Amino acid sequence: MEEKKEGTVILRKDVQQKIEELKEADILVGIPSFNNAKTIGHVVRAVQAGLTKYFPDHKSVLVNSDGGSKDGTMDVVKNTSIDLDSILLQHRVGSFHKIVTPYQGIPGKGSAFRTIFEIARELNVKACAVVDADLRSITPEWIELLVRPVLEADYDYVAPYYHRHKYDGTITNSIVYPITRALYGKRIRQPIGGDFGFSGKLASFYLTKDVWDTDVARYGIDIWMTTTAVANGFRICQAFLGAKIHDPKDPGADLSAMLHQVVNTIVSLMEEYEEVWRKVKGSEAVPTFGFVYTVGLEPINVNLDGMLDKFRLGVKELGRLYESILPGELMWFLGSLAEKPKEDFHFPDSVWAEIIYSFAVASHKKLMSPGHIIKSLTPLYLGKVASFVIETWESTADEVEHRLEQMCLAFEQEKEYLIDRWFEEEQE
Repeated sequence: MEEKKEGTVILRKDVQQKIEELKEADILVGIPSFNNAKTIGHVVRAVQAGLTKYFPDHKSVLVNSDGGSKDGTMDVVKNTSIDLDSILLQHRVGSFHKIVTPYQGIPGKGSAFRTIFEIARELNVKACAVVDADLRSITPEWIELLVRPVLEADYDYVAPYYHRHKYDGTITNSIVYPITRALYGKRIRQPIGGDFGFSGKLASFYLTKDVWDTDVARYGIDIWMTTTAVANGFRICQAFLGAKIHDPKDPGADLSAMLHQVVNTIVSLMEEYEEVWRKVKGSEAVPTFGFVYTVGLEPINVNLDGMLDKFRLGVKELGRLYESILPGELMWFLGSLAEKPKEDFHFPDSVWAEIIYSFAVASHKKLMSPGHIIKSLTPLYLGKVASFVIETWESTADEVEHRLEQMCLAFEQEKEYLIDRWFEEEQE
C-alpha cells in the first residue's frame, strides 16, 4: 500500500480516477466556490477561453473545489463550455479537462485551496492559478497574465494587481497591504486579492505546512499564501488585471469575521517568520506584468455615520480592554477622537500604525486570548476607514493611491516601535 504523502487530503475516488486518466498536466486553474451558481458560469467560460486561446499547446485542467453548494453551482461548472470558434482559434493542439469535486475540512476558502494544491501535485503541473467564483470582470487575458510569468519567466508567485473602487478592499488598504509591505519589504499591492498564479513547486510546498485546521482554512488563505511565498524566498511578481468587480461589500457592513481571521493569520505568520521580518528595512517594488490602464469602476455605498457610531461605541465599551493593549498616549488619543464631530474626525496614519503594531504585540505576548484581542480591533478599524472616507471623499483614484502610499510609509517608519515592543524581553 502506498504511503500517504505529507500534507495529503484524501481525494474522492472519482477524482483519483480522473487523475489516473490524465496522468499529468501542464496548467491547472482552480475555482473555489460556495453557492456561486449565478456568477461561476462566466468565470468558467473566461478560464476555458484563456487556456485555449493563450496556451493551445498545453494540457490544462480546470478544478472546481466546492464547499457544499445547494444552488447547483457544481452543475453549472459541469455544463458550461465555450464555443471555440467564437475565439477564432486557428489550431488546437492542447486539451482542456474539468474536475469538479466537493472539498473536505473546515468550511472555507483555504480548505478548497488545499484540494486544488493536492490535485496540482498529483498531476505534477508546472503552473497554477486560482480565481474567485463571484468575479464579474474576469476576462480570458487574466489567465494568461496569471500563468505566463510562471510558465515562461520562472516566477513562483503572481499576485493580482487591479484597480478597485476607492472604498472597496478597505481591510487590504488600511491593514493588510501596509503591514505586509512594512514587515517583508515587498510592495505587493493586493496581498489578499483572491486571484493568484503560482508554480507547481510552490503548491507542493504549501501542502507541507500544517495549517489546515486554523483560520488559514477560512479567510486567512490569501495572506498566508502571499506571506509564505515571500518569507521563504520564492520569486514574486504581480500582474495587472484591470478592474476587480465582484459581489460588492459595504466597508461598514459586518466584516468582523474576515478581519479577525485575516489579522489572526498575519500575527501567527509574524511568529513564524520573526527572524525574517526583523531584518527588513523599507520596501521595494516587485516586477509587474500587464499593461496598466485606467478603468471604470462600480461605486461602493458607504455608511459613514454607521462606522462612526460603531467606533465611538467601541471606544466607550471596550476602553478597559484597550487599556491593557495600548499605551496611555494612544488611549488618550482614542478618547479625544471619539468626542469629535464628523467634520473634525481625523485618524493620523502614524497613530494607526502604532495601534496595529500594539495589537500584534498584545497577541504575541498572549495578554489575553488572541481571539478577544483581534476581535476588539473592529471598531478601531471602522474609525480609521471612516477617517479615510472623510479625507478622500472628493479625491480621484490616483489621489487615493497616493494617500495609501503615505499610510504605508507611516507603517514602515513606525516599524522600530513594533520591533522594540515585540523583542523587548530579549533586549532587557
